[in-house]
Amino acid sequence: MDQRTLGSTGRTVSAIGLGTWQLGADWGEVSESDARAVLEAAVDSGVTLLDTADVYGDGRSEQLIGSFLRDRGADHGLTVATKMGRRVDQVPENYRLEHFREWTDRSRRNLGVDTLDLVQLHCPPSATITGHATWEALDTLVADGAIAAYGVSVETCDQALAAIARPGCASVQIILNAFRLKPLEQVLPAARAAGVGILARVPLASGLLSGRYDEDTSFAEDDHRHYNRDGSAFDVGETFSGVDYRTGVEAAREFSALVREHGPEGATPAQVALAWCAQADGVTSVIPGARNPEQARANAAAGSLPPLSPALLSGVQELYDRRLREQVHSRW
Repeated sequence: MDQRTLGSTGRTVSAIGLGTWQLGADWGEVSESDARAVLEAAVDSGVTLLDTADVYGDGRSEQLIGSFLRDRGADHGLTVATKMGRRVDQVPENYRLEHFREWTDRSRRNLGVDTLDLVQLHCPPSATITGHATWEALDTLVADGAIAAYGVSVETCDQALAAIARPGCASVQIILNAFRLKPLEQVLPAARAAGVGILARVPLASGLLSGRYDEDTSFAEDDHRHYNRDGSAFDVGETFSGVDYRTGVEAAREFSALVREHGPEGATPAQVALAWCAQADGVTSVIPGARNPEQARANAAAGSLPPLSPALLSGVQELYDRRLREQVHSRW
C-alpha cells in the first residue's frame, strides 16, 4: 500500500488507515476479541494509521489500541491519531490548557504511551480554531512532551482553511467522499501548499457508497444511522454526508453502476469509493471503519487499486452535480 508523509509530523502513514469509533461500541456491540481481530487484520494488511478519540466508548477504543500496541512490541511502526474536546460542552471557553492537559494525560494512560503521536481537536467551535490561545496551548503540550504533533478535525471547509493557515497545524481531518466534493475546491489545494496532512473521514458516506443499503434497510437503535433516516437527529452533516437517506440510496445505485462500467476489475463499490478519496491530490490517508476482519482487509486492499479512470472520475462529478450538490455544497 502507498505510504505518505503525514504533514509536518514527519511520520509515514498508509493511504488507507483505520477509523476506530466502532471499536468503542458506541453504535453496536463489539467484543474485545472482535475489536482485536479487526486491528490485527488491518495492520497485517498494511494499515499503519489508527484514528481514535478519547470519547469513543469513553476511552474504550484508546484502551483497546493501547493493549494492541503493547502486544505488537515497541517497533510496531504504527501512528495513532487521537482526538480531544468532546468530554465537555463544545464552547470556546472549555478549550484551554488546563483541560488540554487533563484530556491528553487521560489519553496517554489509555494508550500506554508517554507522548501522543497526534492529537486533534475534535470538531471544536470555529472561535476555537481562529483563537490564538488554542494554538499556544497546543504548542505548550508539544514543548512539554505530552504530544508530538497536533491537528484539528473539522465540520466545515472554512474551519479547515482557518486551521491550515496556522503554522503549527500538522493535519486536518474532514469529511470527503464521492457525495461530498466541496473540499476538493479549496481545502486540498491549501493543504498541499502548506504541507498540512489531510485525513478523509466518512469516506463511504456512512455506508451508502458500499451499495449495500436500500430504502428498506434498517439500523439498530444504538446505531447513530438509525436516528438519521429522517435527518432529524445526531449530526446531519456527518451521517450520510448530509444527504437525505432516500436520495443517498438512489445516488449510491448510480455510483455502483459507474463502478461496474468504469471501475477496476473485481473492485467493489466500497473499495472504489475509498480509492477515490485516497487518490485525490492532497489526501494523506482515508480512515474508514471496519466491523470485522474481512471488511478491514477489503478496505486496505483499496489502497493498492490502480488509478481510477477518467470516465469514472467524471461520472462521480456529474452524479454529484446533478443529484447532491444542491443539498450539501453550500452548507459545509
